[in-house]
Amino acid sequence: VMAAAIERLLAELAESEEPMEELRSLRTAVSAAPLSALRESLSAAQLGLIFSLLNTNDREQIEVCVEILGRVLQVLDPAYLAQNCKAELQSGLSHPDDSVKVLALTQIGRVVSHTEGITEVLSSPEILRDVIHCVGAERIGVAKEAIAALSKLSNTKAGLDALFRSDLLKELKDVMATSDVIRYRVYELVVEVSSVSPVSLGYCANSSFISQLLEELTGDDVLIRATAIEMVTSLAQSQHGRLYLSQQGIMDKISNMIIAADSDPFSSFYLPGLVKFFGNLAIMDSPQQVCETYPAFLNMVFAMAMDPDPTQTPVALDTLGLLGGTVEGKQVLHKTGEKLKTALKRMSQLARDEATELRVRSLEAIAQLLTLPVERQTDDLLLLTESWFSYLSSQPMEMIRNISTQPFPELHCCALRIFTAIACQAWGQRLMMSTPGFAEWVVDRSVGKGKEAKDCKFELVGALLSSSSTREIFGAQNYLKLKSYLEEGPYYVSAVSAVTTEGAD
Repeated sequence: VMAAAIERLLAELAESEEPMEELRSLRTAVSAAPLSALRESLSAAQLGLIFSLLNTNDREQIEVCVEILGRVLQVLDPAYLAQNCKAELQSGLSHPDDSVKVLALTQIGRVVSHTEGITEVLSSPEILRDVIHCVGAERIGVAKEAIAALSKLSNTKAGLDALFRSDLLKELKDVMATSDVIRYRVYELVVEVSSVSPVSLGYCANSSFISQLLEELTGDDVLIRATAIEMVTSLAQSQHGRLYLSQQGIMDKISNMIIAADSDPFSSFYLPGLVKFFGNLAIMDSPQQVCETYPAFLNMVFAMAMDPDPTQTPVALDTLGLLGGTVEGKQVLHKTGEKLKTALKRMSQLARDEATELRVRSLEAIAQLLTLPVERQTDDLLLLTESWFSYLSSQPMEMIRNISTQPFPELHCCALRIFTAIACQAWGQRLMMSTPGFAEWVVDRSVGKGKEAKDCKFELVGALLSSSSTREIFGAQNYLKLKSYLEEGPYYVSAVSAVTTEGAD
């Protein structure tokens, strides 16, 4: 039935002088039709008809055609599209309307992810030339789709050869020279392609893109430098990327930039990026190795944590949390002695007195530092987390409890996460039991409104029950209450509170 209705509308459309009405009806029919029906009902000629109606200045007509084509093309086989709609897709790439460009780029992305499709596209390099030009489009949405399509193309050797070993390489470099913004879009593509495999990294390196990016790290413009560091951090996400950067001496270069930052009045623009680079590196490789090889990194993290400039603190907090979230990282931080002690005091002060966002970042970092899963607990590590908790303030339980009673849901949940972090450690359980009213508060469902607060409370109960010492420390009665809380789930509403509202009318 659907297919017949679509057939009829297409026939009417082919005859029509003023196609708007038929297009609107066709859009409705196509949106309602199941995808399987669409596959059967449109021939290449009929698709060509809708494509030809894009050649107009009428905004609404373009919009409706794009909606119809977007729905129909996604169900067609990429190889079929490549064979039958190549010219239409290519003309879409130079259409004045951005929505048509995005439509064409999305479909070309599908085509080049397909073996037969890629062969078709490579036989018409001018399509790829137009895709490359779209990287330089004014609208970021168009550029993003173009980058995505070229990135998919590069997943095959044939695609890599086309992009980096043919005349298209010159096109890419010409587009790149248009402006700083577009140069960075090309770097984004290069980093994405390089991340796929050592082979694809080799193509990008041989075409001198990567060495050019690495030179930008020490360029004169601090904002360009900041963006370059972000790109290099992305490149370091893959193991072969890290190996390459290490061979090129980039780790040492970035470490030296951190050391030199003290004498650069503009370093606050790019310093957070440098610290983030090493923070990521430490988590992917080894916190101990990275911190010992590049001592300037950890020194800078502590300096930024104490910096009164609020733009520097968040990255330091995140990095301390990231490092301290691993057992090896905890041991590295423990070796810094007084430095960490001072940082923890500063974190607890930020958690009490600063703007909400900074308070949240501090509390999250504290929770990561104190987290120690049951299976990783040793006497030494338990002593370490216990001492860190005691550095927070003279009354750390009171302090976290006060934050948990505040009317801001995000602060309430962050405080609960700290309790969750210490809930499976015996020293934490003893502190909880010696805090008046704590055991009752944990199982009191009237505390904390909203889904997130209920979920956080549920996790806290789960953490308590994951430890073998809870039963002994909390006592049998409290232990049973915790168990039934867990069994009832996070959103349980007791029958008593439900009954009291009955008969009120």
